[in-house]
Amino acid sequence: MLTNVPLMAVPLIVYNVVLAGLLGTTTGSPWDDQIWSVGMISGAEWVMTLGDLMITLGLVLLFFEILKATRIGVNSIVDHLLSTLIFVVFLVEFLLVDGAATAVFFILLVMSLIDVLAGFSVSIRSATRDVSLGGGSF
Repeated sequence: MLTNVPLMAVPLIVYNVVLAGLLGTTTGSPWDDQIWSVGMISGAEWVMTLGDLMITLGLVLLFFEILKATRIGVNSIVDHLLSTLIFVVFLVEFLLVDGAATAVFFILLVMSLIDVLAGFSVSIRSATRDVSLGGGSF
């Protein structure tokens, strides 16, 4: 049953925890806070912000969600419905909550939409392969 939990709920929960200030208070947007920086050979400095890390987490979880979409059965239907619910929560929060009107949240919203569309598309495509229409030869 735990495999039916949509992984895209993790970025939604983490975003809201950071938005609520439960990880500490910052001035301005917490998504612009620098996590680390690395000096490159070119002399430039590569900076990773909390927003960049959040998007990276979302992309990794989206990859696993698409892998989960290849499963067939009743559990996959439940997973698709829960993924759709997570997308609706993302959308409603983006439209109604001030702190969710950021580029980071919008990108996570789009990832959630891709999760829903990919899940249903993969399921429909795999279901059509299971259907054979009479008269086929071997």
